[in-house]
Amino acid sequence: MLPPEHRLPGLDVLLARKLYFVLHAPRQTGKTTAMQTLAKRLTEEGTYAALYFSCETARAFPEDVRTAERAIWAAITLAARYALPSELRPTALTEAVESSLLRTQLTEWSSTCPKPLVLIFDEIDAVEGSSLKSVLSQLRDGYLNRTTTPFPHSIILCGVRDVRDYKSSSGGDSQRLGSSSPFNIKTTSLRLGNFSEAEVRELYTQYTEESGQPFTDEAIATAYHLTQGQPWLVNSLAAQTVDALNIPLDEPITALHIQRARERVIRQRQTHLDSLVARLNEDRIRRILEPIIAGLLTEQATFNDDFSYAVDLGLINPSKPPVIANPIYREIILRVLADGAEASITVDRRTFVLPDGCLDLPGLLSGFVGFWRQHGEVLAKGMGYQEAAPHLVLMAWLHKIVNGGGFIEREIGIGTERIDLLVRWPYTDANGEPAMQSEAFEIKATRDRDKGKFSIEKSILQLDDYLNRLGLDTGVLAFFDDRTTAPPIHERTTLQKRTTPSGKTITLFTG
Repeated sequence: MLPPEHRLPGLDVLLARKLYFVLHAPRQTGKTTAMQTLAKRLTEEGTYAALYFSCETARAFPEDVRTAERAIWAAITLAARYALPSELRPTALTEAVESSLLRTQLTEWSSTCPKPLVLIFDEIDAVEGSSLKSVLSQLRDGYLNRTTTPFPHSIILCGVRDVRDYKSSSGGDSQRLGSSSPFNIKTTSLRLGNFSEAEVRELYTQYTEESGQPFTDEAIATAYHLTQGQPWLVNSLAAQTVDALNIPLDEPITALHIQRARERVIRQRQTHLDSLVARLNEDRIRRILEPIIAGLLTEQATFNDDFSYAVDLGLINPSKPPVIANPIYREIILRVLADGAEASITVDRRTFVLPDGCLDLPGLLSGFVGFWRQHGEVLAKGMGYQEAAPHLVLMAWLHKIVNGGGFIEREIGIGTERIDLLVRWPYTDANGEPAMQSEAFEIKATRDRDKGKFSIEKSILQLDDYLNRLGLDTGVLAFFDDRTTAPPIHERTTLQKRTTPSGKTITLFTG
């Protein structure tokens, strides 16, 4: 555990100023732990009566306002029974006109409680439709009249999304969310961020102090790189490493162990990851992710509501230009999008492993030539993410052969419409020592709109730079012709050898 409140400095100042505000972050980032800890501390210090509770039970009543209100009030009274001393608990439920029960009860509680109330509405974005609109409106009404009528000292709305997106959940236009009304009283929106590399080190060091088993510096750096500090991934990666890989305690945990754990995390795709994957077919998410995956320059997207929604879900970073949040998410997203094509591939991966244990790259490429000629156009046209369709078909082929024996690391060249891949294949060398085979790919497509912007020669220069950065002497350029004027697929699909300006030998696939 890391002290959760250290990740949210300044909370006490907001509370002292009697402010209402929003805390939002993607799922599994520590919001609940942070808020439960905050409520407990505030109550124990004696300044406030602070209560954390969840609005989850109101999810089932988006248009039944009265039932949703009663569900939230029941959650409040149940939480208070166990978290607050009797003198700080709310009074019994009183009769109130429809659509004002929550405001009435909070007013009554505020007038009888001997200490200022601080309420944390967790999972507020589980409430939807008219019920959400009513709840927010009642909170706003109570806030605006606090000078004459008792009402909670401070309220924190806690959820995945910022309050600006609640208008969509309450029945507003999801394409243009507009202002955050009816909860336009919020002073600020706090976003719970990821761990820093230093915090990942601190967390992993706690395990070392308990077990005596160290993480190497390279292992910690690899874990941070793969997760970018996403709290659930940081913990899941470590758990897979220490619980599933059966590394003797007298051996240090290395970067290779972390990479193996990464594969387990990706393959298992637990509930948290599946909940993100389920979003990929939403139009709002596709409009953001498709150009990112295809390597298109999408800076203009950072100003729209789709972008903010994807950031709130934790799928992308709030950077310019936007990128997928971390390498593990990127790998899962690309694998899921290529699943349909991979299901059509029936080859046996053992066919492409040489007697010495190395990956048979020439055989892998020759096999893909035949597969692309026979199935490529049909599979590409069936992809939901058309901008990246040829890339995804080739990646599906690589997944089928490499997964389970090696690793694929990817980079997306924003603005260059290319994806760079590094296939890493572990084997045992002639001396019986562990070794790693590395094969670099650049995947590129040219389309009608490019008007000659991307050519094979320019792509060879880019691959040359990529190989120089990796320190490799060979590589593969896959160049897809996706123009309407392209020759028939059986004519344009070829393999040939080329030499880069720096003298490196590459295999050029055209398709």
